[in-house]
Amino acid sequence: QVQLVESGGGLAQPGGSLTLACQASGFTFSSYAMSWARQPPGKGLEWVSSIGSDGSDPDYADSVKGRFTIFRDNAKNTIYLQMNSLKPEDTALYNCQKGTTASGHVKEYDYWGQGTPVTVSS
Repeated sequence: QVQLVESGGGLAQPGGSLTLACQASGFTFSSYAMSWARQPPGKGLEWVSSIGSDGSDPDYADSVKGRFTIFRDNAKNTIYLQMNSLKPEDTALYNCQKGTTASGHVKEYDYWGQGTPVTVSS
């Protein structure tokens, strides 16, 4: 079955960096777009970034554009989210999601992981 396992979360200081990873299994990873989403404490789920099946068309929410970078390694069935210049408002549970098509432009997802928590605080 489809499994998505996130890692890399933790505590970071404002202005700091973290890199999240999501290991996928149970499907042909290189055939599907993937994304990252986050849920801040007490708030709803927010789409953060997505990437096409071949690494094309990376896309970002305005709130993270210029600070976060999404990339993938299809040989390792893993996507990553490099987060720089972190802000307290980036504090959230981050999870990865499997797309329903190869295109990163189609923002539809059918599986997601349990998430990894990120806390940005001094």
